[in-house]
Amino acid sequence: MWVASGLSHMALVPLPLQQDIHLQFTISRRQLYIPSGQRHSNTRFDPDSSGRPTTWDSFGIWDNRIDEPILLPPSIRYGKPIPKVSLTKVGCASLIGQRKENEDRFMVSQVTDSILYFAVFDGHGGPEAADFCEKYMEKYIRDLVAEESNLELLLTKAFLEVDKALARHLHFYPNVPGINAGTTATVALLRDGIELVVGSVGDSRAMLCRKGKALKLTVDHTPERKDEKDRIKKSGGFITWNSLGQPHVNGRLAMTRSIGDFDLKNMGVIAEPETKKVKLHHVHDAFLALTTDGINFIMNSQEICNVINQCHDPKEAAQRISDQALQYGSEDNSTIIVVPFGAWGKHKSSDTSFSFSRSFVSSGRWA
Repeated sequence: MWVASGLSHMALVPLPLQQDIHLQFTISRRQLYIPSGQRHSNTRFDPDSSGRPTTWDSFGIWDNRIDEPILLPPSIRYGKPIPKVSLTKVGCASLIGQRKENEDRFMVSQVTDSILYFAVFDGHGGPEAADFCEKYMEKYIRDLVAEESNLELLLTKAFLEVDKALARHLHFYPNVPGINAGTTATVALLRDGIELVVGSVGDSRAMLCRKGKALKLTVDHTPERKDEKDRIKKSGGFITWNSLGQPHVNGRLAMTRSIGDFDLKNMGVIAEPETKKVKLHHVHDAFLALTTDGINFIMNSQEICNVINQCHDPKEAAQRISDQALQYGSEDNSTIIVVPFGAWGKHKSSDTSFSFSRSFVSSGRWA
């Protein structure tokens, strides 16, 4: 995925042919021996048919601080180098803040050989709904992969199935705490290192850093949105505002979509996610960040982008963002996942000044 310094000495070279006759490739840090004589090729990996190994420089990949191999089959399919995204390089942090317990949950895993899974869940009214999603969302996605290739449809089906399964679970155990618990859900799937699809309900967010700028991939589901408010009212629900000017569904919930919250399902609160599909450009895309509202409430997307761009690696970035949200006055749980891409470290922001005209009130969803 990412290449450290010394790019001019890195080359793409074939390993011995396997029994299945498929070529497999690796990245080497030193100049390798090349047999004499030309080897002709009509692929974009040897555009001049010189037989010389293709270097990262000829792809236009800039220096960064993470060293990963490229994924050859997707690179050939898309005609551009696609770096491998290693889960070991992903940064995650979750802080309890001023709350009595941490109701945030997060998950990072490999669903199939070609699909990676990243998710944050921000529970309210108890941790039960967030716990359920943490445990089962990936399972439903894994089960649906075999029958649904469209990742946006897959995520929509998974969200709705998890919501139904949670309802059955709580109905089967009627005395379980948190019978009316709910959770946000923001899930990202990355296929072949280049196809990024995000699905979300609630006010947890996904953001892509492209050319040093924050590109929002989600829009919060709040009663302030006219389309969301209209659906609530048509379903028989109503909107009230608390003393801080925050709108709530039926005076209780500060979001219009969630998993759980079954007492408000007949009032227009739905579990169907809004989805977005993005094709990554690893030359320009530095990272994906998933955040809960303990961070979003106190830092805007560009501020998050700028702070992460100052960090050496994603693990440091995740810790710094969650710490900074608390320092700025966030009282909520603060959770973040940082997934580095090809341009990690390329867009170092020199802008270290942030807006301090922040609202330091609680970001709780329950009135």
